[in-house]
Amino acid sequence: MKWLRTALLLAVLVAAGAQAKAGSAGLATESAGFSAHREKALARLQARWGTERAVALNAPREWRPAVSGRGAAPSRGILLVHGLGDSPWSFHDVAQDLAANGILVRTLLLPGHGTRPEDLLDVDLEQWRQVVREQAEALRREVGQVYLGGFSTGANLATEYAYENDAVAGLVLFSPGFKSDVPLDWTTPLLARIRPWLLAPGGRAPLQNEVRYLTVPTNGFAQFYRSSQAVRRHLDERPYDKPVFMVVARNDSVLDTGYLLDTFRNRFPHPASRLIWYGETPAKPGDEGRILVRSDRLPEWRISQFSHMGILFRPTNQLYGDRGTARICWNGQDESGLQACERGGEVWYSDWGYREANKTHARLTFNPYFAWQSSILKSVLDAVSARPGQLTGDPVGGSSATAPEALHRASSRP
Repeated sequence: MKWLRTALLLAVLVAAGAQAKAGSAGLATESAGFSAHREKALARLQARWGTERAVALNAPREWRPAVSGRGAAPSRGILLVHGLGDSPWSFHDVAQDLAANGILVRTLLLPGHGTRPEDLLDVDLEQWRQVVREQAEALRREVGQVYLGGFSTGANLATEYAYENDAVAGLVLFSPGFKSDVPLDWTTPLLARIRPWLLAPGGRAPLQNEVRYLTVPTNGFAQFYRSSQAVRRHLDERPYDKPVFMVVARNDSVLDTGYLLDTFRNRFPHPASRLIWYGETPAKPGDEGRILVRSDRLPEWRISQFSHMGILFRPTNQLYGDRGTARICWNGQDESGLQACERGGEVWYSDWGYREANKTHARLTFNPYFAWQSSILKSVLDAVSARPGQLTGDPVGGSSATAPEALHRASSRP
């Protein structure tokens, strides 16, 4: 993220010699039950948005699977934690597929999210941890087997909790924010008190869309950094020996993807664990079977490279699909490209900051491999449920259904 690196460098010069001041907990902690969490979130969302649509899009939600047998209850459940500046909508498509596979799915809303970006000015990492703890424990009271999942910062929170609570059966990690690729991210806790915004509101950059902050206060980045620092301490201490499903885009502009690849290889050793890697093949002996590689350059979809957030959504998603209503044109291109995108012209798709001659790039917000990706996730979670010695085999099952020419069928593109 070139703009963030530039802003951080400028902020360091402004902040030279300043003293860090500890962040205060500005929001009340949540009640323990999911219903109470949802009701409090709904009250905040209604005060912010005032429309049923926006409230519903941002609200914590539960997907209950169809179960057979009178009075039957799901035996498995998963809590999904969204990322910095995001909302529970991040898991709209993922949750549907998980519930269809017999899993009770819940999403939560982290403090400071779903309303206005300025609500992150005073939020603290411990508030986020508290909500994750409470909702994970609430889910444990209802199902026998609990998984945790998360996107970006949410993956940090989920992984930290799983390291500290052996009852968690496994992890589902989308673009986990274990380490950013911003060299000066460690300065953000200091900068948060003296430079509230790295990119000040009121300029050309949009503040938010219906379900996501597009501009975040410095304190938000500071709490992300603290979460990444905490999870790296756990990863350094010992491997995580439960099954892990992990998805990474090689050209992610936010994360140190080399670190993520090494982490999967060395810290997530369970034989049922799988890493889906979108990009060039990271060849190394021993990767066979556990690391599944797919190209992230798909001209037939006008995709130049995959993005940090796009892995989460199917191409038919109403907001973020290839015909969705929430196109993100603010993508690091020049003003003429931005205007062309905003006028509704034809665009290519990429992560932040990618440029190519004679092409306008919007943010990639959908994943043509989504259906295949969901099948891999199902296989990993089914392996968690299998008795010892009955782990499922390689979930790929051949390449015929995942070749680029079969993507239109696999992802149900209209």
